[in-house]
Amino acid sequence: MRLWKDNKNLCMLMDGMLLRMMPWGMNSLRVVMQPAGSEDERNWALTEAVPDAEPEIGIQECELKAPWEEQGQTAQCGYMENGRIRGEINPEGWICFKDCTGKVLLQEYWRNRNRLERYAVPQDTSAREFKAVQGAAEYRLTARFEAYEDEKIYGLGQYQETNLNKKGEILDLEQKNTQCSIPFYLSSRGYGFLWNNPAIGKVIFGNNRTEWTAERTKKLDYYITAAETPKEILRQFTQAVGRSPLMPSYVLGLWQSKLRYRNQEEVLAVAREYKKRQVPVDVIVIDFFHWTKQGEFRFDPKDWPDPEAMVKELEEYGIKVMVSVWPTVDAGASGKKEMEDKGYLVRNDRGLQIHMNWMGETRFWDPFSSEAREFVWNLCRKNYYDKGIRMFWLDEAEPEYGPYDYDLFRYQAGPALEISNYYPVLYARTFWDGMTGSGQKRVMNLIRCAWAGSQKYGTLVWSGDVHSSFRALKEQVQAGISMGIAGIAWWATDIGGFLGGYPGDKTFRELLIRWFQWAVFTPVLRMHGARQPFEKLEEEFRNGVKQFTSGQPNEIYSYGEEIYGILLKYVLIRKSLEEYLTDLMQETHETGMPLMRALFLEYPEDPECWNVKDEYLFGRDILVAPVTEEGQREKMVYFPGNEKWTAASGKEEYSGGTSVMVDAPVDKIPVFIRNGAKIEFDL
Repeated sequence: MRLWKDNKNLCMLMDGMLLRMMPWGMNSLRVVMQPAGSEDERNWALTEAVPDAEPEIGIQECELKAPWEEQGQTAQCGYMENGRIRGEINPEGWICFKDCTGKVLLQEYWRNRNRLERYAVPQDTSAREFKAVQGAAEYRLTARFEAYEDEKIYGLGQYQETNLNKKGEILDLEQKNTQCSIPFYLSSRGYGFLWNNPAIGKVIFGNNRTEWTAERTKKLDYYITAAETPKEILRQFTQAVGRSPLMPSYVLGLWQSKLRYRNQEEVLAVAREYKKRQVPVDVIVIDFFHWTKQGEFRFDPKDWPDPEAMVKELEEYGIKVMVSVWPTVDAGASGKKEMEDKGYLVRNDRGLQIHMNWMGETRFWDPFSSEAREFVWNLCRKNYYDKGIRMFWLDEAEPEYGPYDYDLFRYQAGPALEISNYYPVLYARTFWDGMTGSGQKRVMNLIRCAWAGSQKYGTLVWSGDVHSSFRALKEQVQAGISMGIAGIAWWATDIGGFLGGYPGDKTFRELLIRWFQWAVFTPVLRMHGARQPFEKLEEEFRNGVKQFTSGQPNEIYSYGEEIYGILLKYVLIRKSLEEYLTDLMQETHETGMPLMRALFLEYPEDPECWNVKDEYLFGRDILVAPVTEEGQREKMVYFPGNEKWTAASGKEEYSGGTSVMVDAPVDKIPVFIRNGAKIEFDL
C-alpha cells in the first residue's frame, strides 16, 4: 500500500486499485476507487458546484510490531480533514470517518489480521471487494461498513412499508412502479451518506454490518457529509446533488385527474362544472392513451380535434393542462424505424427486442443518448408544447420492464445492471432541458420515479400505482417523509389510491375522505385513481391500435353531497395556505429542506422525535397526524420540542414533549399550528 497527496486529494494505491479521497463541499468527503489506469470520471448525482475547500492532509509512517518480533515493520497511514469531518486511512488501507470532536461517525468493516505481519492468517473479510465478471468490463462490487446499536437510519427514497427507521432492513437498489431507490440516508450519529452508484444492487442495514452491493460497476463511489444538525446535513447534501427549482404558482391548488378523460369534451365538461360550482382548480390532467400510437407523442385527432382551443378555454378558467407521456415506442409507431436505426432505443443483449407487451409490443427509448433526448423533445414540442401544454406527466419512468431482467437490457452508456437506476433522472432532464430551452421560467413535471438529484429538473414525484386501501395510505405517509429526507421535496400520491377503489363502497368512501384531508397537507393535492368498475369500450381497435377504457368519475362532486361538502372544505383550506406554501417553496429551493419533515429535522434534541413515524411537520409550523385506520376516530399525537401547539379544530392548546389522545371525527384530520406562527384556518 502507498499513500500520497495529489493536489487536494489523498491517494492510495492498493492491490492494483487506486483510491482517492477528496473534499466535496463543506464538511464533506468523496471516496472513489477504481482499477489503476481506468478513466471513469462520471459524477452521477454529484453534479453541482460546491464551495471550494482547503482540506488538511497528513501522511506519516506508522510502526507495526508483531508481539513475537523484536522489530516492528513500517507502513503508511494518512488522513484528510475538511471542516467537521475527518477521514483516516490506517496502515491496512481501511477508512474511518470521525467528526471534529474525534467521535467515530462511520468506519469500514474488515476482519483480517495485519497483512504486514510475517505469520498472519487473514480471515479475508474486506471492506471493499471487487470481483471481476467473466466476459464483462465491469465488476461486482461489495462495500462493507460497521453497524452501531444506537444508530437510526432514515431516507433512501420510497419503499412500500411503514418503517421510517431503515435500521435492520434489506432494500433492493432498483426502480419499480411504487418504488424509488434513492441511495442517500441520514444517520442519527450525525452524518449523511450517498452511495453514488446507479447500478442495480442491494443495501443491508444489518445489526452486524452494513453492506452495499452493485451488480455491475467500474468503480466504488460514495459521499459522506457531517454536521451538527440534520437540517445542515440535508443542506450540504442537496447543495452537492441539486435542489428543487422554484415551481409555478399554479401547482399549489387542486389537481383534477382520473383514469382517464377519453376526449376533449369530457375535459371541458369537467372544467365547466367546477367553474359553475365556483370550485378553484389549478390543473386538469389528460392521462395515457390519448395518443395515436405509443411513441408518436401526439393527440389522437378523433378524440382531441382542437387541443389549442381546449387549452385556451381552460386558461380562461385559470386551469393548466398536464399531458401524460410514456417512454414506450410501439412496433408500429411512425418514427420507430428511425429511432431504431439511429440507436435511440434501449437494446436487448439477446432475444426479441421487446420491453413491454401491454397495449402493444413496445420498446423504451434511451435517454442516455443526448440525440434521443433531443429527438423525443422535438416531437413533444411540436405536438404538445406548441399547442399550449406547459406540464408533462412522465409516466413509466423506472422504466417498467416486463419482467425486470436487468441483465438483458443495454443503454448507449452501458448495461442496465450498471446504470439503470439513473434512467428517471435523464427522462426528467429531457423535458427540463426542452422546456427551459424554449424559454419557460418555472417548470414542474409529474414523474413516477426518481434517483438522487432528480429534483433539480423540476420534478414532482408521485408514489405510483398504489392500492386503494388503508394499509397503502399508512405506507404513503412514511414514503413521503422518507423521500423528503432523500432530497425529493416535491412528492405526492393518487388521492384514494390508484387501484381497487369502488365509489359506492363504504370503506372506500371513508378512505377517500381520510386520504384527501391528509393530501391537503402534502406538497400537491391531486385527485386520481382507476375507479371501479371500468367503463365498457366503445371500440376495441381504432386504425389497428388497441384502445383503452376509462374508470368511473373521480371529481370531488361525483361522490354525493355529503362527501362533496367535506372535500370542498379542504379545497378551500388548501387555497388559504397558498402564501405559506409559497414560502415553503422558496425555503426548499434555497436550503433543500422538504415540505414534509420528519419531526427530528426541526427538533433533533428531542429524543422522541427520532421515533415518531406516523406524523410529521408540514413546513416549520404545521404538525400533521394523519388518520390511517378504518373506523379510527381518535389518535395519539406526540407534540415535539418545547413549543405550544394549538389545534386547527377546536383550538385546544398542547405542550411540547407530551403525548395526548385527540379526537379525530371522520371529517377532521388532527392538525396543529405552532404558537406564534402566522397561520390561521379552521377545520
